[in-house]
Formats: sequence, structure tokens, C-alpha cells
Amino acid sequence: MTERIAIIGLGYVGLPIALRAVEAGYDVVGVEVDPTRFQSLVAHRSYVEDITDTDLTLAFGSDRFHVVQAIAAIGTFDIAVITVPTPLREGAPDLTFVEIASTELARVLKRGNCVVLESTTYPGTTEDLMVPLLERHSGLRAGVDFQVGFSPERIDPGNQQWTIVTTPKIVSGIDGKSAQRVAEFYSNIVERVVPVSSPKVAELAKLLENTYRHVNIALVNELAIYAHELGIDIWEVIDAAATKPFGFHRFTPGPGVGGHCLPIDPSYLSWQVKRQLGHSFRFVELANDVNEHMPDYVARRIALALNDESRAVKGARLLLIGQAYKKNSGDARESPAVRVAELLATLGANLRIVDPFVRAGLITVGPHVELTRVELEAADMVVVLTDHDDIDWDLVLAHGRVIFDTRNRLKGDHVQRL
Repeated sequence: MTERIAIIGLGYVGLPIALRAVEAGYDVVGVEVDPTRFQSLVAHRSYVEDITDTDLTLAFGSDRFHVVQAIAAIGTFDIAVITVPTPLREGAPDLTFVEIASTELARVLKRGNCVVLESTTYPGTTEDLMVPLLERHSGLRAGVDFQVGFSPERIDPGNQQWTIVTTPKIVSGIDGKSAQRVAEFYSNIVERVVPVSSPKVAELAKLLENTYRHVNIALVNELAIYAHELGIDIWEVIDAAATKPFGFHRFTPGPGVGGHCLPIDPSYLSWQVKRQLGHSFRFVELANDVNEHMPDYVARRIALALNDESRAVKGARLLLIGQAYKKNSGDARESPAVRVAELLATLGANLRIVDPFVRAGLITVGPHVELTRVELEAADMVVVLTDHDDIDWDLVLAHGRVIFDTRNRLKGDHVQRL
């Protein structure tokens, strides 16, 4: 008998899991409470960049993919995967969506079911928050009547090499039977699972992954600031250091960090350490301070570069290339490029935006335009904030009169780099 999988939350994590489970032969019901997203799904229109409209059409056409707007409407299921947002509110984790999903799921929970949390959170959430809610509102006992596990998402939007299938998946359970069942499920949809001893280990592993990146990006960002003041090319320094075949991992500076993970996940860890242990996680707090202020530094560098051209920021026509937080992606969540644009707009710059991935209208500080020779030559300065591969960089280099590049994409006498 084919198992029935319920995916709670069909965002950039939940929707790929749902469609991959359908592809693997599961019967899948997805819950999406947002009415706009729900209607898009019904119309087979994808809002997740790694999922095409054709992917949705094929999934629905299999008769093994269905979407509903409420957990109460999912009917029976064998395994439920919770992939709801876990944002920060005033520096503290907001687990409202996890709490709501757990409470509502408990009301339809049956003996023999398995519930897996994928939403990023602090260590202890699965066992100390989700399990009590499931037990209280179902009258069942976790580990006896139903299984529970945690498996952190590792979605990297736009990454063609490391996909949901090829990226190793950490899996865990609150007991041996739970761990086995969670591992068996994910083994059917990914190439490799990595079992760990407890949900707390899996929860902390996820935070370590992103804290590692966050701290190292902050290191090179701060080094870039001081290298510029010392008159040293930070990009040449990094290239030289990266020739060491051991003990060095290449990280590069930029206008800041963005997406759902890096600006948020390390703060979950810092918050938990402060709350539970009474200590400050100094590395995270320092990294937050450096990375959060990089857009301000970039805006100052742009103002100084304009000053070298005898131009003020106010009234200057700036062509900004890229508003996504990373290359080859349309994801502008928490994007430092957006913050740079907002700062420049506040200073009175006349902005025009080029980004073939970010939906027109999403960024409101200036009109979206096509990259043309006319636009380039009309700009007092071209600012590279996201280095998408399908930008015509030769055209930019040839017709941008003054260029400020935060991504080391271009080189030339008329190019200033971060």
C-alpha cells in the first residue's frame, strides 16, 4: 500500500519535498493556507524558482498530489512533514507557525502516524515544544502511539548541483523506532541520509552549518573594509590564500548576507545560548554586527566613488545590477542588495534596477529596466550587487562609464571594487 504524506506548508522547502515525494511514488497532500499561493497551485503556476509550472502539472496529473487550505482537510496520512516559517521577531524566534501546525495536526493525528519537523529552529524545539503540543491535543503518546523526528532542510535555491535529491539529509527521531521510520522515508526521496542520535543534535547541526558561513563571511567582509583602507586588493589576497591546499576555505566579501538562513539562523543559536545558559555567543553577535552594516558601508563607498566624479548621490542616476541575495536566484528575502538600494534612494539617488530573476514590482525603489547600452551610458554609475551569470557583463564593462562592483565580476580602469 502506498503511504500518504502530508506536507504542512508549501513554500521553498515544502513544495520541492512534496513534488519529490510524488515522483518517488507517494500519495501527497499539501497544505497551503495563503490564498494567493493556493490559487497559484490550483492553476499550476509555481512561485518557487526551483519548481516549474510543468513540474506542478505533472504532479497534479499523477493523481497523487492534492492541495488543501487547512490541516483539518488533509484526511488520513502516514507521515506529516512540517515546513512552516520560523522568523525572528525583535531578535527572538517566533515559533507561532510551528505551534499552530502542531496543534492542528494533533487533532487529526492517529496511532501509527509519524510527524517530522523541518523548520529551522533552536535545539530542543522538537522535543520540548512540538511533542507536548502533539500529545496534549491528540491524547496520544509520542514514541508509543506515534513517531516524531527532526530533519533540517538544506534547500539552496538555484543550485543545480546540490538539489533536494543529491544533498545529504540529516535525520533524527525521539527514539529508535522514530529514527528508523524517518530515515526510511527520506531514503526513498534523497540519495543519502545521515542519521544522528537525537533531534537536538540535528537542530544544532543545522544552526552550525549556517553560523559557520555567517561568521566566515563576516570575517572577510570586515577584512575587505580594512584592506581597502590599507590600499590592498582583498580579492587578490583571497585568491592567494586559496592556493593553500589545506586549512583554508574560500569565502568572499559582498554587500552583506541575505536569504532566510544566514541573517536569521545564527540568531536562533545566540538566543538559545543566552536564554538557557546565560551567556553571549560573541562570535554570532559580532558577525551579525559586521554583516548587518555592510550595506551601509557599500552605500558610503558608492557615495565616495561618485564624489571622485564630482557627483553627489542626490540626483545621480544609478543603474543597480542585481537585487537577489545570491547569484542565479530570484530570492530577495533579507537581500543586502535591497537594503543598499533603499539607502541610496533615501539619499536621493535616481535608481534603475536590472535583475532578470527578481520579479518586477517586488523592489519598489526604482523601475525595473532591461540591460541596454542606452541604460548603461545614461547612468552616472553602474553598481553590481548580484553577479547573475546571464548578465551580459561584456556589455556592462564596455558601456558603463563608472562601475562599482561588490562581487569582483569586472576588472578595468573605470571599475572600483569592494
